[in-house]
Amino acid sequence: MDEKTGLALYDQQIRLRYFEKRAYDLFLDNLVKGTSHLSLGQEAIAAAFGVAMRHDDYTFATYRGHAHTLARGVPMAPVLAELLGRENGLMAGKGGSMHLTSVEHGVMGSYAIIGAHLPIACGAAWSAQYRGSGQVAVAFFGDGTTNIGAFHEALNFAAIWRLPVVFVCENNLYMEYTRTSTITAVPRPAADRAAAYGLEPVVADGNDADEMYEVATAALGRARAGEGPTLIEALTYRHGGHSRADPAKYRPPAEVEEWLARDPVPMYRTRLLDAGVDAAALGVIEKAAMADVDAATEEAKLGAAPGADLLFKDVWADGGSSWRN
Repeated sequence: MDEKTGLALYDQQIRLRYFEKRAYDLFLDNLVKGTSHLSLGQEAIAAAFGVAMRHDDYTFATYRGHAHTLARGVPMAPVLAELLGRENGLMAGKGGSMHLTSVEHGVMGSYAIIGAHLPIACGAAWSAQYRGSGQVAVAFFGDGTTNIGAFHEALNFAAIWRLPVVFVCENNLYMEYTRTSTITAVPRPAADRAAAYGLEPVVADGNDADEMYEVATAALGRARAGEGPTLIEALTYRHGGHSRADPAKYRPPAEVEEWLARDPVPMYRTRLLDAGVDAAALGVIEKAAMADVDAATEEAKLGAAPGADLLFKDVWADGGSSWRN
C-alpha cells in the first residue's frame, strides 16, 4: 500500500475508534438516548470502503452504522448529537443511534430491521445502472442477516440484473447473542451461499485494512465496469456485546483474548511504522482525531432537546404530517 493511502486508512480507523469510545463513555454518563451498537474492533471494514468509494456512491448500513456514516465524510458533531437525541443532531434528534442518514454524503440510511436495506440497495443500484451514472451501492450487514429471506432475494435480483451493488457481510461470528455457526447450515454464512447466485465466494480479513481496501477496490471496479454484484464476507470481531445492554458473557474468554490481540487499529499502526512511516505523522493524525471528537462532544452537548414542533415534521416525504388521500 502506498503511504498516502495507508495514512488515509489509518486516519479513518483512528477517528472511528476515538468516536466510538466517546459514544461509549457518553452512554455510561446516561447522555446517549436509547441503546447503541458500537463497531469497536470492526473499524477496518468501514475505513477501507470509506477510502475506496467514490463521493457519489451509496452506503446502506445496519443499526451498527456509526462507523459507516462517519467513513463517508459525515461530520462527527451532528452524529454525536443524534446519539444524544439533540435538535442539532443529524436527524434533529428523532432518529437516534440506529437511523443515521445523510443523503448529501451518500449515506442512505441505517436500518434496524434485519436485511431490510438489501433490496433497497438493489433499487439504488438499478437507478444508477439505468442512468449510467457509474455509481455503486454498497450494503453492509451482519452474519445473522444471511439467514433472512431478503438477503437471498436481493442477491438473486442483483445477479439477474447484473446490478452495480456490493454486499458486505461483516461476520463477527455472533448473530446478536447466538454463535452463527450453531444455527447456519454452512461454515461461511455469506461466501458459501455465493455460488447459488452465480457469484464467486470472496472471504477477506475484516481486521486488515489493506486487504479490505484491495477487496473493496476490486469489487467497486467490477460494479462500475458492468460486471455485476460482488458478495464479500469480511471476518471480524466486535470488542463488546451486541449492544451496550449486553455484557457478552456468552463468549469464551480465550476467544475474546485471541481477537483482541488482532485489534485492527494498533495492528495497522505497527504496520505503518514497520514500513517506515514517521511516528510523528501518526501522532498528528491521532491528535487531530481526538481534537475533533472533543469539539464534537461539546457541540453535541450544547444542542437543545427536540421540541414538540418536530413531532409532525418529516412524517411524509413532503416534510409534513398531513394524510394525503
